Amino acid sequence: MTSRKPRAYALFALASLSAVTFALAGAVLPSSAVPHAEAQRLRATVYVTQAAIPRGLTEKALVGFARGHQARAMNESSEAEIEQRHWLANMVVQFNAPPGDLEYHALFYNVTDGARNFVDDMAIYLNGRDQRTYVQRLNLQRPRFQPNKRYELVITVRRAEVGNTRFETRGEEPRRSGQVDFSVEDTRVRE
Repeated sequence: MTSRKPRAYALFALASLSAVTFALAGAVLPSSAVPHAEAQRLRATVYVTQAAIPRGLTEKALVGFARGHQARAMNESSEAEIEQRHWLANMVVQFNAPPGDLEYHALFYNVTDGARNFVDDMAIYLNGRDQRTYVQRLNLQRPRFQPNKRYELVITVRRAEVGNTRFETRGEEPRRSGQVDFSVEDTRVRE
């Protein structure tokens, strides 16, 4: 009976050593081994406004202005022909911490039918790594963007989604009568 005790102790010691080894292996991994650990914690709040942003606002006042004037429906410009019209707006992005990169991306998706259909990508380059709030001018042009559709704007940093907002484009559809008019000359058979 005494021969079983050392064997049981050896198995217990081996199992304990294995558990400690696995626990230490997870704790010793460098932070670069965890993909996008910093980007997963980074969050952004996104506002789209068509109101003119006053100059000289503090960062807090800018975010308050954008929040109060957020455009859920954007109206198109009306001075040009229908095919040349566009939607002008300002995008205000507030990160919860500096993004730690010199660029981030704004991705536009058409979500009118429910699914995300990619429309456009805009790279935004930053002046410094320590800022948290950014203002970017948006010029959404036809035919890429269409009137009376719903869009989702997604902010990504190092390919990780950190924030989004939704808006609708309002505008005039091209008019088509549905009638075809043939002149007498068009219907004659040519010899």
